[in-house]
Amino acid sequence: MRFRELVARLLTREVLTFLAVGGTGYVVDVVAFNLLRSMHPFVSLDPSVARTLAVAVAMCVTYAGNRSLTWRHHTLGNRRREVSLFVLFNIIGFGFSIFTLVLSHVVIGLTSRLADNISANVIGLALGTVFRYVTYKRFVFATPSTDTPSFAQQRTDLPVCEVPVA
Repeated sequence: MRFRELVARLLTREVLTFLAVGGTGYVVDVVAFNLLRSMHPFVSLDPSVARTLAVAVAMCVTYAGNRSLTWRHHTLGNRRREVSLFVLFNIIGFGFSIFTLVLSHVVIGLTSRLADNISANVIGLALGTVFRYVTYKRFVFATPSTDTPSFAQQRTDLPVCEVPVA
């Protein structure tokens, strides 16, 4: 398979929309963090407070974007379950950045700012993005399977008709 064909197969409308929504969420995250860090009372608080609030705002933006743009045609199931799984997988996806940062900084000993940024914001972000895409598609915004047996098909007390195979 040629490179162009591979890229065309991977970069579907769904993937491109997912990446655009994620990019928007990233910008919201960075802008919200910096705005909060420059406002009272966040100036005097630990930066993790502003970081946590910025991530929460960005999560709301990416949930709304993915629900209304990326997977808009998927049937809406249990909203509470959908949001809970979205938050859970988002936190796990964020963990990829933390894991790669700790691996690079603490275990391998690459302690420069550049190494920290490459490990957390390039490698960790890429791994987290792939993880989020797969889990959101498979579990959060999944459409019900069409091969799920109906209630009548699940009943075991109904007679079974066997057709002889020639």
